[in-house]
Amino acid sequence: MEFEEAPSPVDPEVRAYVYSLVSALGGTGTDEDGRYILGDDALACLKDLKRWLRFYDEKANRLDVARCLAEANLVEGDLLEILGAWPEDGTEDKVKSKIALACMELLVPLTWPMEKTDAQMTVNHHRHIPYIQMAQSSYKRAILDSQSKTILRTAVRIGLPSIAIPMSERTTRDEGIIKLILYLFRNVSIISTSGESKESPTSRSATIEAFHHQDVLALMLTICSNMGDDFNTQDMVILEMLFHLIKGVSPEKLFMDQGQLQRQGSNELGSLLAKEKNMHRSYAKNAPSRHNRFGTMIWVKRDEPGKVSTVSGQDSLKDGQHTLCKMDQSKKWNRPKQRSREVPQANDRFDVPVSLTNNANTHLRAFIEEFLDSGFNPLFNHVRRAIEREADRVFEMHTQQFFYLISWFLEAERVRRRKKQEAEKRSKNNKIAETFEADSFALIASVLTQETFVLLNRFMQDRLDMKAWRELNAGTLCFTQILLIVQDMAESSLEEDQDIAGNIQNRIFYEETTHDRIIATLRGYKDQGFGYLDSCTELSHVFLRMLERYSRENVDLQVRSKRRARKKRKQKAAAVDQDATANVEDAESEMEDVAEAERVSRERKFDFSRFAVKFMTQSCIDTFVAFTKFYNDLNTEQLKRAHRFFHRVAFKQELSVMLFRIDIFALFNRMVKGPEPLDRTSPIYGEWDELVRQLIKRMVKKMKESPELAVEMLFSKIPSTVFYLENGYEKQTVSSKPRAPAALEVRGAMSREEQIGVVVAALYESKLESVDWVMKVMSNAASERQSWEAESAARRVENDPTSGSTEGQAKAPSIDTEERRIAMFKDAKLRLLMTLAGFERLGIDDEPDATWIIPSAIAARQLREAHDIVEKHRNDPVMKYGEDDPMTADEMLRRKPTEKIRRAAYDDDASGDDGIDGNDDDLLFPARGPTETGPRTAAAALEKLKQKRRRRKNKSTSDVEGGAADIDDETLEHRRKVREAKDLKKREMFKSAEFV
Repeated sequence: MEFEEAPSPVDPEVRAYVYSLVSALGGTGTDEDGRYILGDDALACLKDLKRWLRFYDEKANRLDVARCLAEANLVEGDLLEILGAWPEDGTEDKVKSKIALACMELLVPLTWPMEKTDAQMTVNHHRHIPYIQMAQSSYKRAILDSQSKTILRTAVRIGLPSIAIPMSERTTRDEGIIKLILYLFRNVSIISTSGESKESPTSRSATIEAFHHQDVLALMLTICSNMGDDFNTQDMVILEMLFHLIKGVSPEKLFMDQGQLQRQGSNELGSLLAKEKNMHRSYAKNAPSRHNRFGTMIWVKRDEPGKVSTVSGQDSLKDGQHTLCKMDQSKKWNRPKQRSREVPQANDRFDVPVSLTNNANTHLRAFIEEFLDSGFNPLFNHVRRAIEREADRVFEMHTQQFFYLISWFLEAERVRRRKKQEAEKRSKNNKIAETFEADSFALIASVLTQETFVLLNRFMQDRLDMKAWRELNAGTLCFTQILLIVQDMAESSLEEDQDIAGNIQNRIFYEETTHDRIIATLRGYKDQGFGYLDSCTELSHVFLRMLERYSRENVDLQVRSKRRARKKRKQKAAAVDQDATANVEDAESEMEDVAEAERVSRERKFDFSRFAVKFMTQSCIDTFVAFTKFYNDLNTEQLKRAHRFFHRVAFKQELSVMLFRIDIFALFNRMVKGPEPLDRTSPIYGEWDELVRQLIKRMVKKMKESPELAVEMLFSKIPSTVFYLENGYEKQTVSSKPRAPAALEVRGAMSREEQIGVVVAALYESKLESVDWVMKVMSNAASERQSWEAESAARRVENDPTSGSTEGQAKAPSIDTEERRIAMFKDAKLRLLMTLAGFERLGIDDEPDATWIIPSAIAARQLREAHDIVEKHRNDPVMKYGEDDPMTADEMLRRKPTEKIRRAAYDDDASGDDGIDGNDDDLLFPARGPTETGPRTAAAALEKLKQKRRRRKNKSTSDVEGGAADIDDETLEHRRKVREAKDLKKREMFKSAEFV
């Protein structure tokens, strides 16, 4: 029986070419004591392999060549052997230097991380990526395990000649070599294996130790400390290396010495043993007896007739409550899993904790301390500027890594300062105290600038709008650590740090948009994971606590809030523009300004209690409830954070009704009474116990006052429900009175018939039934008027003395539907058509139920004429007006300018208290003082006005006699603009003469 061979995943011809090049590169020989011997054309083979990678894999978006090189063991069998055999004193040999550089050019693309999304994956990628990822893990193991060959130090030696050249004298080749070796270090730090322990040869600890022993960390410190002076484009590569070296590492454990780490481990082991003991204790209460081997199965009757549930186990016989509880535990709900919009890459996750060995912990702590002292400010200042100007080398992931690293290093600085303070207290050494006092917060000042705050706020708002939760998580971590470091600065003994902290807090708390963003971040939690849940709750806790303290210290705290307001300048322009014709663009912008509104800023006094109420919503409470469900995995600080929030809701804000829910009380009872309760020896257990007891007391008291609470405990509370439960009656709301739409008019000097045609054309496409209704009402009214007129004429013939008037009574149009009644109030076009047709509106404009009538003075003949005009344009509408630049019927309509009422300075009807109109937006300056009044002055002003009118009349007469054509719209618009500019210039000159 013959078996068919599986098809090769790579083209055989491509495999043959690649294998031949690998064979010609060199190999080990028995006659050379197992040493690696280069082939005659080794450099050419390396260049050919590079061309295959570039022109076959990269250009064709395939991975065939990389798969062949992995199967041929090129990296471990050839490249690392060549680099390891390059002696340290062989830098003068140009041929070997070129070969070493060619090996680096191959090693970098072969270790490049696989960054492919589902949309970018092809069949070829799915076939090769798993194998290549396994090969990359072996590459990293070989690079880190080569202690005698020191591959990483060899890479450093390759780049040292280019690094030693000043930045102004470096060529493009030198910059490429520096970037090449940094990318190799970046790739080695990124490659990881899932489920690896800290003792694994490819773990984070092994990477840090190799970087330390082979001078990679020293090179990173050199580049960071000289960033901006000697290095420019290497900032993002260094940023990625830092991110992948420290992500997941706890700064608290990093700055512990050996004894503290041992005590920490002992405490963690003790807490785990205590949890296990509590678990066994709660299980022993309901544990089955030795007779459970006989088995037990019972049926539980349901409320529905004929249906039962099966429960097995002897412990189900204890009591009815336990039976029901066990039955509930057997229920499972297969919740549909929705596919996430963004699939987080494993390389970008920073919420997975990582443990380090003792040696790696020591080396990384030394590197972090030196970096904070010398390289933090230059690197992060340079990276921030690159992100702000959106440099080509900046990608989306770099912004996330930038803010995460800021949060991590700020936390590390806080921990380092606290450790120094503790060491000072223990040793009571004056030298340590002096050294600590000399350390100021200037070492991290580059991330405490206004530019960083602006960038962070914009980043958080953009990611919140796009629902990019992982990136928003990095922003929340950064903002939290900035608040905590500012709090430490405010408590510093240096007066300069205190002043800086006060200014930073003032800038942060001044913007109300920042307050709203914190609330939106907390409310936005759904199922983003525990990392996001922890960061958003911590941010809200820290922000609330600091803002409360700052508002107490600064009673007159002002915040800049943004509210919607109309554009006053546009409204003013629309009111001033009373010309018959205007530009079409101006008309469109005016109509848009009526519907749109802009956000304008204004300052107001800050009220903390009013702001804290915004956190007392059901979504915020649900977020903290979801966080508290992990109470067995939370530390003391996290449990205290949740306790403080619920205490604030129930007692500080007096909104304990929001917590009166069955699921919340079940969670609290489980935390205190069990099963699986909190550890009674925990320092936070007593506070939680007291909180639960007080909540139960309030719930019982409230239930006696409002029995409806028994039903409402099953549901979440909306504001109206909370108000009813707190006060016993529903909140009275007053509906706002609707406003009538702005009145419209037809542009240009048109006759009444033409104006009706424009309005009918504007209503033709979407509201033709309104036109038909107007015609029907006019027809009925004309018929009634004609009968009245005929009756009046007959009475005159019979010499009836009561036939003195031919006018009938005013006719009110019959409203056929409710939609018609609403349209008569809200549809500005319909109102304009009714007005042009002769209808009149009784009452004020803002009264929705005001009556429209057809005045009795309008004869039947006039109504027939108006009806015929509407019918004519209804059957044959004119949609375009104008020849050169035709306008639609909608464009021919504009807002009717409001008439300004001129009042005297002594008018009692003026809105201001001082007799001046309250609308002071038109005034650019105050009045210039009292003016001369009297009969002589008034007569002189009257005579001057008469002369001005005579000159204007003579000028217009001469223009007409000279045969001048009518002034077009452009000339009128130009004259209006010139007039306004001249008037504005005069006002500015007047203001200048007044105040300068």
